[in-house]
Amino acid sequence: MSVTHQLKVVSSVLASTARGWRGSLSFRPTTRQPEQLLRLYEFEASPFCRLVREALSEMDLDVLILPCPVGGTRFRPEAVSLGGKALFPYLVDPNTGRALYESADIIDYLAETYGGQMRAPRGLRRKGTIAAGFATSLLRAVRGLKAAPSKAPDEPLELYSFESSPYSRLVRERLCELELPYVLRNMAKARWEDVGPPWIRAKYFPTLPVEGRNRLRLQELDGKVQVPYLIDPNTEVAMFESEQILKYLDTTYAA
Repeated sequence: MSVTHQLKVVSSVLASTARGWRGSLSFRPTTRQPEQLLRLYEFEASPFCRLVREALSEMDLDVLILPCPVGGTRFRPEAVSLGGKALFPYLVDPNTGRALYESADIIDYLAETYGGQMRAPRGLRRKGTIAAGFATSLLRAVRGLKAAPSKAPDEPLELYSFESSPYSRLVRERLCELELPYVLRNMAKARWEDVGPPWIRAKYFPTLPVEGRNRLRLQELDGKVQVPYLIDPNTEVAMFESEQILKYLDTTYAA
């Protein structure tokens, strides 16, 4: 791992710490999955969008991310055309026909519709949450805020991730900046033995079966449970390791 990438990882670890590592655990996932993918217009650096992504991770819900960074021309106009204003996050649920702005309303809707047993933070708790969200963005120098020139893929990419993963964050930021749509396969940790660095589980719980919908799915796909894991159906490439994924995205899609 290069020194530059190591520094990125350190700042990403600090960013996750500032948010209290929200989006790491999915001990009480949704009781049912949407038949069609939820569609989320958002951008990575927004603290309000982060609240929704954290909830999606903790509820174990997958979503089609349609990145809308500042200056973006691929999905921002589409979001404005659909909803009437440039406000993010903006959730579209094709299963119910509902479309919502406001992170608190979106989180409550997801819990009520799919049974994630959680609600959006309110009052002073909400103010503290947003403040921590801004701190998280600042620690990452607001990466994932502005659009960068790119070539559009024919099909959305696919990313296995969980919201607080420092390595996954680096990949999501670049996907956002390049305006690359992707299916976000959330795989937050489904049991307490999985909490902490992977070496802890390998040392103390080596024979413990994997739990979690997408964690099992990834194990079946590639034989191990590690994030980020990127699948690009446009090139038939599948890969682990954030540094290699970032190089791939820039080589393949940056203009």
